[in-house]
Amino acid sequence: MTQFKNFPMVKMVVFGRGSFNQTADILAPQRKGDAPFVFVVDDIFENRPDLISRIPLEGKDKVIFASAEDEPKTKQVDRIAQELKDEFGSTSGIIGIGGGSMLDLAKAVALMMTNPGSSADYQGWDLVKVPGAYHVGIPTLSGTGAEVSRTTVLTGPTRKLGMNSDYTPFDQIVLDPELIRNAPKNQRFYTGMDCYIHCVESLTGTYLNAFSKSYGEKALELCEEVFLEKNTWDDDSDDKLMMASFHGGMSIAYSQVGVAHAVSYGLSFLLGTKHGIGNCIVFDHLEEFYPEGVKKFKAMVDKHEIHIPTGICAGLSDDQFEKMIDVALFLEPLWENALGSNWKDTITRKKLREMYEKM
Repeated sequence: MTQFKNFPMVKMVVFGRGSFNQTADILAPQRKGDAPFVFVVDDIFENRPDLISRIPLEGKDKVIFASAEDEPKTKQVDRIAQELKDEFGSTSGIIGIGGGSMLDLAKAVALMMTNPGSSADYQGWDLVKVPGAYHVGIPTLSGTGAEVSRTTVLTGPTRKLGMNSDYTPFDQIVLDPELIRNAPKNQRFYTGMDCYIHCVESLTGTYLNAFSKSYGEKALELCEEVFLEKNTWDDDSDDKLMMASFHGGMSIAYSQVGVAHAVSYGLSFLLGTKHGIGNCIVFDHLEEFYPEGVKKFKAMVDKHEIHIPTGICAGLSDDQFEKMIDVALFLEPLWENALGSNWKDTITRKKLREMYEKM
C-alpha cells in the first residue's frame, strides 16, 4: 500500500498591508494567565521605533534582540530557551520578527521550551516528539519560505541541518508587505533568489508531484515577474515577492530542494556564508544541473546589478574541503530529489571538491 505524506500546514494566516497592527488581537486568545509572550526580533530593528513601538507588549512580555549576521546555532537556541525557562517557567508563546534566520530561531526556541535536551539532538527528520510552545512568524524579508516550512535550519556542533518535524510549522503567520518595503537591495535580491532557487529545484526534482508543482509554478511565475519583467521596485513587487515566498515554501513542503541547497549548507557550516547569498554563489555554477534556471538567474543578476562573490573557497585546506563535503553529502533527500535514487553514481567526493573549488 502506498503511504502518502501527511504533512502539517501553518494553522492561521493573515495577509495584507498593515496587518501587523492586528498582532495584539491575534495573540490575545492565546495568552495563558501572566505567562509572557516573547518576541524574538532581528536586532537591525533595535533602533527602529517605527516597528518596535508597534509590538504589543503587555505584563511580563519580553523582547529579545538577536543578530542575523550569523545563522541560528544550536547553542544559541538552547541558551535562549533555558534563560526563558529560568526566568518565567513557561511562556504563552514565541513570536519571531525578521528574516528567515529570525523565523527559524523563533521556531527552534518554541520547540525547545517543551522538549528535553539540546536542539542538536533534534537535527534531522521527525525527531521532535512533543509540540512546542505556541509560535508566530512575522517576516520582514521575503524568499526563504521559513514562514511556512516544517524545518528550522540550525548550525550545530557537527553539521548544519534543520529540525524537520510536524511540530515545527508556525501556528500563525502575519504577512504584511509593508514590513519588507525598506529591505536593502542586495539582501532583498539574495533572499528572493532563495525562493527562485527553491522553485527551480522543486520543479525539476524527482519528488515532484501535482501538489508541489501547483505551488512551485506560481512562485516561479511571481519571481520572474518581480526580478525579470518589472523595471521598478514598488509596493506591488513587495506584495508579489511575499506571496512567492509563501508559495515557494509550500512547494518544497511536499517535495524537496536540491543541489544548490545541499552544496550551500557546506559553505554555511564552514565559512558562515549566509543562506541566501550562499545559494546564489552555488547556483551561479550549476548549469550542468539546472541549465534554464541558471540562465534566467544570471539575467536577473545582470538586470539588478548584483555582485555574486567569487573565490570564497580559495586557500582552503584539504581538511576544510572534506568537512564541507561531509556536510553536503549528509543531506541525502536533497540529492535524491535532484538526481534520483542513484545520485551517488554522480555525486562523488571528487565531484563535490571540484564544485567547491569553482566558488
